[in-house]
Amino acid sequence: MRTRIDEVTAHDGSFDVHLWLPEAGRGPGILLIQELFGVGPQLRRVAERLAGDGYVVAAPDLFWRLRPGWQAEPDEAGLAASLELATGFDLPQGVADCALAMAHLRGLTEVTGGTGSLGFCLGGSIAFMLATQIEQAAVLSFYGSAVPEAAGLTERIDSPLLLVFGGSDPYISRARVALVERAAEGRPNVRTHIEEEAGHAFLNEAPMFRDPAAAERAWGVAMAFLTEHLPT
Repeated sequence: MRTRIDEVTAHDGSFDVHLWLPEAGRGPGILLIQELFGVGPQLRRVAERLAGDGYVVAAPDLFWRLRPGWQAEPDEAGLAASLELATGFDLPQGVADCALAMAHLRGLTEVTGGTGSLGFCLGGSIAFMLATQIEQAAVLSFYGSAVPEAAGLTERIDSPLLLVFGGSDPYISRARVALVERAAEGRPNVRTHIEEEAGHAFLNEAPMFRDPAAAERAWGVAMAFLTEHLPT
């Protein structure tokens, strides 16, 4: 597996896009969209896992206008610092940055086949919003807190879409998750997967978040979804 950092130009500057290449050197592309903690160890583990499965993975630095290269520990102090930083984050601008990163990913010679996106938390919201603008082979959104109130936008999404939530998430109530489930009804391209006993960020390996059983099940669902819609 090889890694590198590319630079993508926006209208007001440039930002890093971290890349992971599979052993074959080429494959379908996945835009991996960060949670609040930045492109840190947790996201890198996910990227390595996906690259190990044959995907070219690109993870943009979303907080480049606020704190370039931001990384925080997934603990109480790191969460507080990340939430404070995120108060200055412009979500539509972040979606626009991810559109640029997706265009960059699609232009890479190493990317063969289709492209998709996968995001966690903040990134889950952005993956959902991006799907309303850019058609993709597969879109996976994990516990995006902005998704329930924007669930009506599901009708604008034609891409295969997987929406994953914890049913016991203290930040996204079960009633709000139900809004997403109702929006998905009758839409064959949209699937929901709810881990009823899991809280927020249950795929994060930090002790304050991790739910191993829920994480294993949800990741299995995610990989089956990718295998179906964006095979390597």
